[in-house]
Amino acid sequence: MKRILVPTDFSEQAENALKVAIKLAEKHNSEIFVLHSMEMPLHLSTSGDSGNLPESLFFIKLAEKRFGDLRKKKYLEGVTLNEAIGHNEIYEDIEEACKKNNIDLIVMGSTGASGFKEMFVGSNTEKVVRTSKTPVLVIKNHHQEFNIADFVFATDFSEEGRGALDKAQKFAKKVGAKMHLLFVNTPANFKTTQQAQAIMENFIRGMGVENYTLNIFNDTSVEKGILNFTQHINAKLIGMGTHGRKGISHFFNGSISEDMVNHANMPVITFKI
Repeated sequence: MKRILVPTDFSEQAENALKVAIKLAEKHNSEIFVLHSMEMPLHLSTSGDSGNLPESLFFIKLAEKRFGDLRKKKYLEGVTLNEAIGHNEIYEDIEEACKKNNIDLIVMGSTGASGFKEMFVGSNTEKVVRTSKTPVLVIKNHHQEFNIADFVFATDFSEEGRGALDKAQKFAKKVGAKMHLLFVNTPANFKTTQQAQAIMENFIRGMGVENYTLNIFNDTSVEKGILNFTQHINAKLIGMGTHGRKGISHFFNGSISEDMVNHANMPVITFKI
């Protein structure tokens, strides 16, 4: 976790994410990269149209001023930020920044249950969370401290989810968290306790997983099961694997990934399968 990227629209939610990134950086001696995507109107972002240059420069100067105002915040005293301004769609700028700077973790802000707003709306959120090859940590609230002792990782324990689990356990080890592997048993995909236990044990065999528990939780839906189990054990972080452009594996089908990111009133981290 040597390089952390924080996309910002300079909102309160984005600052919540930046504050968490700073806490992680202090613990892991990480560099922080802050990215603002201007998402200018199409006629301004057309590189071949020199007639739009003065107006484009206005937006660039405005972004630079907002970065200047951000640096004056008290919580940033003594903190070094690597700042960048993007000119494309936010998810495109994030992907480019990750490749260019070899980013290990993306920390994004969110308004929580009401969904992403401003720069984090609709398809932007979906594309970042579901397609990013880099883990994405979504922050909902202000955190005075960011200490994760218990980390719930929900999965269907299918073979294709091993890659995500491998990334999740590396993250858990870095932050010193105990990982609680969770299988949500629903009426639509019911397994007996013996069946579920066998699936879970076979899944982790040979993966070298440490400091973990295996859990079966019965509920009416996957989303409710994850939220209720997490609350039951008083965990502070939910994790899951994402499945690229196809969505979040067959277990987390439909809009479950977005639902978890939007509805869980706690941090959520996603890992590419």
